[in-house]
Amino acid sequence: MDKRLVNVPVATVWTSYNSARELDVPAVSNPANINRWLEALTFETRLGLCEQNLVQTQLLYGEEVIVIEEKENWVHVIVPDQPTSKNKNGYPGWVPSSQLVECPLDWNIKEGPVVIVKHPKTFLIESNIELSYQTILPLIKEGQGKVLVKTPNGTGLLNSDHVTVSKSLANRYKGNGADIVADGEKFLNLPYLWGGMSSYGYDCSGFSYSMCKANGYIIPRDAHDQAKAGLEIRLEEIQPGDLLFFAYEEGKGRIHHVGIYYGDGKLLHSPNTGKTVEIIPLAGTIYERELCAARRYWVKSEA
Repeated sequence: MDKRLVNVPVATVWTSYNSARELDVPAVSNPANINRWLEALTFETRLGLCEQNLVQTQLLYGEEVIVIEEKENWVHVIVPDQPTSKNKNGYPGWVPSSQLVECPLDWNIKEGPVVIVKHPKTFLIESNIELSYQTILPLIKEGQGKVLVKTPNGTGLLNSDHVTVSKSLANRYKGNGADIVADGEKFLNLPYLWGGMSSYGYDCSGFSYSMCKANGYIIPRDAHDQAKAGLEIRLEEIQPGDLLFFAYEEGKGRIHHVGIYYGDGKLLHSPNTGKTVEIIPLAGTIYERELCAARRYWVKSEA
């Protein structure tokens, strides 16, 4: 099995090897410049990522992919940590070959100690690599306010205050509903990005996926799959941190949106292109009429 690692802060996963437009060059280069890419996008070209079916999802620095095939400097990959009904092995899509490197034999993200970025963004010290929230890298050692980590490019240092350290991914902290809400609040006013899975921009299901991941729960990548898993919750029994799902035809059609229940009748979500992460009352909105299901992925804290 050909495994590779992402070696840019955020790699966008495209629908096809020819999906990227000329204006998307900053996002498909190495080094990638996500800020420059996003700043240059107009409302129409942002919307095109969705309406033209150009983008599937995104990957973070050090994330592992499985190679299916290669074509014209692009790699068709599977993303094991993003469950989907599209492929039983993980999320499929295309990534520029320049944004991937061979996975070292000693890369042990699953069982060994890991470092998880908890700040919205942080720099690898003495480098120009700005890492996103929830970037996960293997720990080498920690001390003097810094942690030494393995990276796809060798080793690097991170500020201890910007990360959490866990003995393993399996043993990482499992948050509750209030924790999921608190993590989501960090990204209020962040512009929506179709396919977004990083602190440079989230789409609706990328936001719910990432806030659950931040609390130790790997859930399906897309809203319609998220609605089929987890613990089913009656709508009159929802609690903060539960995921709420919305469907066309006033809740009877296809699921098209997901958000996090904030409590007090409010929704915390990343709405759509042109808007930002927000907290809104459900009452009197289209969301109140389209609300169709709730799922819980978190567990209650032990007393």
